[in-house]
Amino acid sequence: MPLPKIDEVRDLSDQELDEQIVATKRQLFELRFQKGTRQLDKSHRFKHTRHRLAQLLTIERERQLASKVED
Repeated sequence: MPLPKIDEVRDLSDQELDEQIVATKRQLFELRFQKGTRQLDKSHRFKHTRHRLAQLLTIERERQLASKVED
């Protein structure tokens, strides 16, 4: 399973971006919970989820900075 591409994130609207951030944080919490209870079988999902969250937060920050420049 390859890492997600940032181009997919750039196509999201602001509302979808916020929803994806919340969902990804929830998924990361669930993965940590599974790891703690020794139910996690695919540990690579940590890397993919953290990578996805970083992409989402990066795009959110880019948009914040772009809106400040326009103001």
